[in-house]
Amino acid sequence: MQELRRFPLTYGIILLCTAVYLLSALVSGNFIEIDLRALVAMGALYGPLTVLHGEWWRLLSAMFLHGGMTHLLMNMVSLYIVGRGVELYFSKTAYLAIYLFSGIIGGLVSSAIHPLSVGIGASGAIFGIFGALAGFFIVHRKVLAEHSRMFMKDFAVILGLNFLLGMSVASIDMSAHIAGLVVGLVGGILLSKKPAHLALYSLLMTVVSAVMVYMLPSYYASIAL
Repeated sequence: MQELRRFPLTYGIILLCTAVYLLSALVSGNFIEIDLRALVAMGALYGPLTVLHGEWWRLLSAMFLHGGMTHLLMNMVSLYIVGRGVELYFSKTAYLAIYLFSGIIGGLVSSAIHPLSVGIGASGAIFGIFGALAGFFIVHRKVLAEHSRMFMKDFAVILGLNFLLGMSVASIDMSAHIAGLVVGLVGGILLSKKPAHLALYSLLMTVVSAVMVYMLPSYYASIAL
């Protein structure tokens, strides 16, 4: 219970993703691999529905859906590892802002690059909080010294492994990962320097999201989906 009270957001997101997975498994009739049609029905990202039909709520719902048990476990273990660190160094509001904006903008970038693919998973948001943690150690590298160097080495190794995995597995959407990482890194650097910059960060990411939402329908029309 003490661990739950210390890291309520990390455990809360893990529990929410797990509950959504169990529900999707019931809808799909398979607890190991979730049927694609069930995922789309429950809110997966799919360009024609998200962009052309204006179902922008899928940018949020897709972040809590997973395609199979392995997909869920990989993301939740990653969240467990990195989320607690972010929850220690950032406020709860900052954590949520970075997590959600990373996932949403990652989803928008994915929708632009892969308009006909079905997108699901928390990985874009998780890459965002990983980026936030990297931003924290970059800003405080002089004070943290050896801890910062060790983290950045681990960060480089994990990032490299994820890139290799993304290049070798076609179903992994690296565009969402990279976008989430950048959004999180910007937030991590900005909010580590001055936590009061949360409003500025939120405004900036809202503008980026709004511009993409405005431009995507025209882009889809130009590629004749």
